[in-house]
Amino acid sequence: MRKKLSSKEISENLKILDFNWTIENDKLINNYEFKSFESAIEFINLVAKKCDELELKGSVYLSPRGINFSISGTEANIEQYIEFMENDSRFLNIPLKRTYSETQPFRRMKVRLKKEIISLGRDDINPRELTGEYVSPQELLSMYENNEDVVVLDTRNEYETRVGLFENAVDLQLDTFRDFPKAIEQLPEGYKDKQIVMYCTGGIRCEKASAVMLKAGFTDVKQLEGGVLDYFKETGGKYWNGDCFVFDERVALDTDLNETEYIYCYICREPLSAEEKASPDFKINEYCPYCIKRD
Repeated sequence: MRKKLSSKEISENLKILDFNWTIENDKLINNYEFKSFESAIEFINLVAKKCDELELKGSVYLSPRGINFSISGTEANIEQYIEFMENDSRFLNIPLKRTYSETQPFRRMKVRLKKEIISLGRDDINPRELTGEYVSPQELLSMYENNEDVVVLDTRNEYETRVGLFENAVDLQLDTFRDFPKAIEQLPEGYKDKQIVMYCTGGIRCEKASAVMLKAGFTDVKQLEGGVLDYFKETGGKYWNGDCFVFDERVALDTDLNETEYIYCYICREPLSAEEKASPDFKINEYCPYCIKRD
């Protein structure tokens, strides 16, 4: 594990930062605030206008507890967007993840205010107040290499885990993320005192999921920093089986972060593998094996 800074070391380092960082519950926090609902709407409208000017597609979500954007465009235009965001000191040094695509992975641009960026339906869960300790991709790789006694827990939905997951990972078979609190009630009681490392695509869901588990009495809950995509980037994806579902028109990426053969069913939006596309139960733009199951 990486060495944690003491409270004194954190305080000393804060003195050299130019931004509005504070310490809350041993975490570094940089708040963004809007004086009114109208000012938040004004900000969202500015973002939408900038995205339109730069011909970007994807999504920007602003909620009371965070901001998230997944956008695509030319590299030059993406850099202009980041510069635009960072001109507002509230958004300096936002953690960014970059991947490259030969085609536009999004069909449209969505800029919205949301109650929750990732819907869980639990008002008592606030990652700023409680969340699991972070484990880096290299640390998780080391756990596998050293055969450590750890429960690797997938917090994603069933249609995602079907595309790929970590070796020996516990798959909760979730229909939606809102099912997570109920699903962990079915885990063996012995897991309460085991070391658990959870993961999701980019890390956002785990910030909430780890808090849910800690509140439910699980004592050693950690989360994979940066999610599966950062793990691929930093480790080459060792101990991952399959591909990784992503929420855009690329559908799934391999461990080299390249687009794969997966496609969406245009009727039910389930991801389809090459084998499923070859099934007699698949006819493009009409039905797929999952459409038939639902009927």
